[in-house]
Amino acid sequence: MFYAIYRLDKANSEKLRAKTRPTHMEYIDDSNTVKLCGPLLTEDGAGLVGSMLVIEADSLSAAQAWADGDPYALADLLQTVHIHPWKWAIDNHARAQNPAS
Repeated sequence: MFYAIYRLDKANSEKLRAKTRPTHMEYIDDSNTVKLCGPLLTEDGAGLVGSMLVIEADSLSAAQAWADGDPYALADLLQTVHIHPWKWAIDNHARAQNPAS
């Protein structure tokens, strides 16, 4: 099953996020768990305020365990974390990557 993970960073945590990002990316790259992900941006698009991921896991508790093991979580970067079962209904990824198609 897929799970959507929506996380907001603690205030004034830009330096901690930048410092932790390499190990966070290794954690993501070292598994086949993450299906899509990306940072949440400030309203002007210039800053980062959190992240959104879709992962595949056997259960909500497995998704929670995966999220708890993320270096961002271990570094105490996150203010809030919401995890919900998610149904993949539409995949417009190819069109989003090449809007002229």
